Amino acid sequence: MMKQPVPLALALAVVLALSGCAGIPADRDRLPQRDVAKAELPSSIRLAREGWPDAQWWKAYDDPQLDGLMQAALASAPTLDTAAAQIAAAQAAFARSSAELGVETSLNAGGNRQRYSATGLFPAPIGGAWFTEETLRVEGRYHFDWWGRDKAEITAAAGEVNARRASYAGAEQSLAAAIAQHYFSLQSGWARREVLLAELTAQQGLIEDKAKRIARGLAPADEQRSATMQASLLEKDLAQLDADNAIEQQALRALLGAGGNSGAGPDALVADLKPVALRSAPAALPARLGIELLARRPDLQAQRWRVESALGRVDAAQAAFYPDVNLTASLGLNSVSMSQLLRGASRTFFVGPSLSLPLFDSQRLSANLAGARADRNILIAGYNDAVVQAVREVAQDTLTLQGIEAQLAQQQKASADAQSLLHSAQARADHGLADRSSVLAARQAALRQKDAELRLQHAQLLAEVALVHSLGGGYQGDAPPLITK
Repeated sequence: MMKQPVPLALALAVVLALSGCAGIPADRDRLPQRDVAKAELPSSIRLAREGWPDAQWWKAYDDPQLDGLMQAALASAPTLDTAAAQIAAAQAAFARSSAELGVETSLNAGGNRQRYSATGLFPAPIGGAWFTEETLRVEGRYHFDWWGRDKAEITAAAGEVNARRASYAGAEQSLAAAIAQHYFSLQSGWARREVLLAELTAQQGLIEDKAKRIARGLAPADEQRSATMQASLLEKDLAQLDADNAIEQQALRALLGAGGNSGAGPDALVADLKPVALRSAPAALPARLGIELLARRPDLQAQRWRVESALGRVDAAQAAFYPDVNLTASLGLNSVSMSQLLRGASRTFFVGPSLSLPLFDSQRLSANLAGARADRNILIAGYNDAVVQAVREVAQDTLTLQGIEAQLAQQQKASADAQSLLHSAQARADHGLADRSSVLAARQAALRQKDAELRLQHAQLLAEVALVHSLGGGYQGDAPPLITK
């Protein structure tokens, strides 16, 4: 007996499968990804202390009020609700993509009653009679992911989930930085208000002294007018400062969700804030950025995962050029009589493979692939730009902090000198060697230097928070190698 040849149907299926693959356009416009490992700062940009921010970096300021604001904001701030909802949406999309790898099953039950025509295709006794058909069937469908299309879509969905989780962490870090900056601005405003009040008191003393000197003919009237003008300017500065402080309080209320559905908690928390002395925390800068910058910056992590997601969509678009194979099967019962439905003779069984060949769909597939590749390139370009901007932000914030610290050191010397001059003037006045106006003028000079010092302390605190934020705010994710597939 001769050996049987390969069945004709199988041979035909193989030929169709091989010929049914539409030609995949070459990927000539792929953008390269920037090597984060080479992301470094110039050697001249350094701080005395090395390291990355802690997860709760604000605790270094040892301020219970700031700790309370952070705890309340991170627990229920409305700015985080959107990011949380986006994570849930991405997880739902991931679940839908994952379901494609399993067997799709369904249970179908139905019944119908039909009269067949007496003059139609079927003669009597079927023609002219009524029949009832009952069906109970379990169906299953399985998609063979031979070309990895479903897995690529799962990869894309997983990348989007990870990207949105990183974005949530970024929203948390941005919120913490905003809370700290507004809080420090409020504390600085309160401290400067005390200094301006002291300046105004000293200025009013000068006005009184000028009035007495003018009454005795020892000074021209213009000196009192000048002193009065200075008092008016100080009162103007106080009014502006009060308005700025009120704005800072409202900003804190909004960040904590006060005035919405959060109840009186945030309102009370902000209303109960008390002035405290401004204190700096030693800023730190890592000796090297490199690949760890990717792990520490949630925005870079989000960009990186979006690139991963885009690459998965490109793979899925390429897999669509290949034949699609599905297997459908059903097992059930079918009968024209309800009383016969559950008998063994009513059993039905069906198995049917199906093959879909993209023979005449190459234009649509090519357009879809071109769109996926374009989206990938956009995200890679955004990722590359984000890496550059991240290094720039760290460099700028460090240089800003270095400049402020240098200015503050000189300003503290100026404040100390002004205070020494005040003590000397007071000592001369106590011995009858100087008048009251000399002491008041020296006090005014010392207070002005103190106000300048407070301004620089405020700028230093804001710069410290900005540097912490540009270093990732204590976030620590994965540090994967560059995606090269």
